[in-house]
Amino acid sequence: MVHDGPMSESEVTINVLADGPLEVAGPSTIKGSDGSTLKAGDKAYLCRCGDSANKPFCDGSHKREGFSDPGLGKQD
Repeated sequence: MVHDGPMSESEVTINVLADGPLEVAGPSTIKGSDGSTLKAGDKAYLCRCGDSANKPFCDGSHKREGFSDPGLGKQD
């Protein structure tokens, strides 16, 4: 989807946090594969390290496991 205009306050932003999770900021609903609502609200943190015991949500395991990624995307 291409967005040509200014962002509205109701848009969701996903921030890749350095050495941490994905931060979902803005009004959003996260649904499970069966369509059930896992979380609705204005902020959520999604696991990137794969070690969370509460997937898809971050539980801080990345700190214990030493997950390291600058969150800048692929650099060529």
